[in-house]
Amino acid sequence: MKKIYSILIIFLSLSSYSNAQSITPKYSFNVELCLPVAMSNKPFNDFMQGLVGVSTYGQYSFPFHLNLGAGVRYSYFTINEFSVPSPVFGGVHSGTAFFKVGYDKFHNDRFATDFSLKTGYSHTFFDTDLNKDEGVNPIDVGSTFAEFTTALILTANEKSSYRWIIGYGMQGFGFSPQLIGLETNGGYDPANFKRVTTYLVVGFGYTYYFGKSGN
Repeated sequence: MKKIYSILIIFLSLSSYSNAQSITPKYSFNVELCLPVAMSNKPFNDFMQGLVGVSTYGQYSFPFHLNLGAGVRYSYFTINEFSVPSPVFGGVHSGTAFFKVGYDKFHNDRFATDFSLKTGYSHTFFDTDLNKDEGVNPIDVGSTFAEFTTALILTANEKSSYRWIIGYGMQGFGFSPQLIGLETNGGYDPANFKRVTTYLVVGFGYTYYFGKSGN
């Protein structure tokens, strides 16, 4: 927690630095690498460990700070073998196509903020040895997708920048132990299986600007 506060202080200090020239980004290409941390749906939280979440998208930023974009996202959760009631090996792959709308602002030449919402559709694949044994591997579940993110951005030069990201994501499917091939409910109340899967994301990103103008 102290490290997070330190990062915030550094970025906020940079925002107080004044410069005569402000930057208005136009087209950009973005890559984000995050760690997803499961939050709701009790069995999913217990059984799954987030390993990686990667997003790439193109974006256009208007002069009045609104930005629009579109891209794809991939995430992977591995099964925590120490928390499942019986041995099962594998993981959960999720691929998403999304649109992005956000509000970004350069406070000076070095520092900017971005608040955004990504919405789209996901296909999630439950790939396990038990599903293979049953001849149903992988189990494919389609669902809606939404992710709210806040980014603190530090420019490296006139064409690129780096960002620190924190966000909250949702995928519109419930999770039950049967999706990974288990035959029992693992001691969980089936009523919990209907809860939408949510997660926290924390990570970093890179942006390349194809067009920028100074004011």
